[in-house]
Amino acid sequence: MIRSKGLVRRYPGFELTVEALEVPPGRFVTVIGPSGAGKSTLLRLLAGLERPDRGRVELQGRAVFLDQDRTVLDRSVLANATFGLELRGVRRREAARRVRPWLERVGLADKLAQPAVSLSGGERARLALVRALAIEPDVLFLDEPTQALDPGNVDRVEGLLREAHGQGRTIVLVTHNLYQARRLGQETWFLLGGRIVERAPSERLFVRPREALTRAYVAGEMVY
Repeated sequence: MIRSKGLVRRYPGFELTVEALEVPPGRFVTVIGPSGAGKSTLLRLLAGLERPDRGRVELQGRAVFLDQDRTVLDRSVLANATFGLELRGVRRREAARRVRPWLERVGLADKLAQPAVSLSGGERARLALVRALAIEPDVLFLDEPTQALDPGNVDRVEGLLREAHGQGRTIVLVTHNLYQARRLGQETWFLLGGRIVERAPSERLFVRPREALTRAYVAGEMVY
């Protein structure tokens, strides 16, 4: 469960204000909006990585935040994938057994011994997702997880996210890809200028948005 109330986060020239949000367990939420709308800031606040200037967030369960940075350790691909499990006391051999199927599914099984720092940006993104999923979190916060991926690997990643959601995980995903938001989200939030303009079941928001700003954005008519 994720709840927030009266969130305010201020930066020079920008303010994010969100009155109240609630994400029940097992919900898949997609967050859309133009660059600079406050999507990543909201995600970091909900994940507890930033403190609001006002308001509060309640988060129940183990959460993992996957940002656009996709930082990897100066170790092998396999050692990166097992890192979270080993931190939690899982023996190295058992951790490797658990992550190998994930690595195969994202196309990294032939790179287990390769230094992770030598991977491409897209490969790092897939490795970071495997590392996050391997520890079986209750909540996944994802900031553009398929950015810079080709269509085939986008499909792979989306498949993993659907599977994680099917296992009962709560997912909040920020994306610029409106098609992806509609494909994956049960509910979609549209942010603009630090405000949530509209929240609705995804199909309704994309087909019958109630707000004029939402209609303009999803129709590609908004200039920003």
